[in-house]
Amino acid sequence: MAHFATLDETNIVTQVEVIDTDLITDDEGVEQEQLGIDFMTKLYGVGNYKQTSYNDNIRKNFAGIGFTYDSSKDAFIEPQIFASWGLDEDTCRWKAPVAYPDDDKLYYWDEDTTNWVEIE
Repeated sequence: MAHFATLDETNIVTQVEVIDTDLITDDEGVEQEQLGIDFMTKLYGVGNYKQTSYNDNIRKNFAGIGFTYDSSKDAFIEPQIFASWGLDEDTCRWKAPVAYPDDDKLYYWDEDTTNWVEIE
């Protein structure tokens, strides 16, 4: 199966569709994104469609509703959940300013203290 994201005019994902891989495979057996875009256009009309991958092998992250497509990075980026977190430019994922503790305990992020707090 192939997945395609529909983007609004500000490059925010509004929908993610699953389509049969056969619909995006050319006569030589090679997947072609443009074939998927053409299929989406036939279904929904002219729009902005981008292929996404649940195993993150294209466009860094699997697109979800509310994600932003960054054309300069060719990546889908989830909404920033904490103001203190920065974007990892390699993975295009948000990263806490303090590493998650490596001690087999469970923690949650406390934005007020900008630190991990152990769940007791």
